[in-house]
Amino acid sequence: MHAYRIEIRIVPRRGILDPQGKAVADALHSLGFPDVTDVRVGRHVVVETRAATSDEAGRRAVEMCERLLANPVTEDYEIEQVVAIQAVSAAAHE
Repeated sequence: MHAYRIEIRIVPRRGILDPQGKAVADALHSLGFPDVTDVRVGRHVVVETRAATSDEAGRRAVEMCERLLANPVTEDYEIEQVVAIQAVSAAAHE
């Protein structure tokens, strides 16, 4: 087994009202950034888990998003990266 760090980005779907994103866009305009056309404010979730392979860790991350982390009606998610952080000894967990 290996330990993995998985980074997940979750944002409101396009077309869904994002009041926080609108407030940030308005603030950026007032600070002199008139070229900003849209802002979506979401969450960055970092999960550390154990899995046999990075592919398995990635598949589990998708399942986590679909079952808990992201609302499938209003949010989109992206698995940004799956990084091995260390080998985990099987004997250490017995």
